[in-house]
Amino acid sequence: MHTWQLQDAKSRFSELVECALSEGPQLLTRRGNDAVVLIAAPEYRQLAGEDALVSQLLKAPRGEPLDTTRSAEPIRALTLE
Repeated sequence: MHTWQLQDAKSRFSELVECALSEGPQLLTRRGNDAVVLIAAPEYRQLAGEDALVSQLLKAPRGEPLDTTRSAEPIRALTLE
């Protein structure tokens, strides 16, 4: 992620936008401290979407499949008191 000082980002805003579109997120600092990150609109929409968590979970690596078959054994008797 490229880092920009705020005053440079102001004077080179078009370049900043082009970098965000072609290279990815751009970090802006103010007085030497991280201030904001500029990201492309499609990336923002993906992060902020209502189903962002669901889509990330669906992309997660898969483990062993769950065994969802039921046992053939009868249900044990239960005495209520």
